[in-house]
Amino acid sequence: MTHSAQASASQAPSSQSAVSMSAACVEGGFSDPVMEAQVAFRALMDATARPGSLCDLPGSLAPPAPLPEGLGAVALTLCDPDTPVWLAPAYDTPEVRGWLAFHCACPLVTEPAESVFAFAPAGADCPPLTAFNSGTQEYPDRSTTLVLAVEALEGGAPLNLEGPGIRSRETLAAAGLPEGFVAQRAENRALFPRGSDLLLVAGLRGCALPRTTRVTAASTGTSTDEGAE
Repeated sequence: MTHSAQASASQAPSSQSAVSMSAACVEGGFSDPVMEAQVAFRALMDATARPGSLCDLPGSLAPPAPLPEGLGAVALTLCDPDTPVWLAPAYDTPEVRGWLAFHCACPLVTEPAESVFAFAPAGADCPPLTAFNSGTQEYPDRSTTLVLAVEALEGGAPLNLEGPGIRSRETLAAAGLPEGFVAQRAENRALFPRGSDLLLVAGLRGCALPRTTRVTAASTGTSTDEGAE
């Protein structure tokens, strides 16, 4: 085999890998980007206005593994060049980074506190809420929205939700929430008007928990925070 043939043979696997990764980055977005992004945006805004209510997200997308469909739908809807994104290590792969760069053109950051949106699975890969940007007193809106993948939005330990957008009291029974979730939420809410907002996603269903929502264990019905009303 000639030197040039050997070089071509050695380059073939890497070329195929590059083509494969390129395809993974370009494909898998919404089939109708404008319409589906509008549908998803409306659903997320409605969920934010009514904390604890469940919303459905469009399902015509296929983000590269290991990024879940629902988190991909949120990213395609909310992320853009002005919204720095942090990915938990479990999602921080070249394919996911390339997919977000192609479809959202969002900058990717290495520190949770630098992000406007953060995507993480519930568990050890997700830092505590205190690691994210809580905004400032002057600009509380410049905080992080954490998009958290959970096992399910039903069937878990019930939590009571109270606050703006909730008539009296709402119950959420998400399964797979991080350890110490109620205490973290109380600490976050005490920062009001600062604080991080939260989107829980399971499959293609979502639920919003703004910083103003008080979360308590349903078994006690008591809260340890004295933040925003």
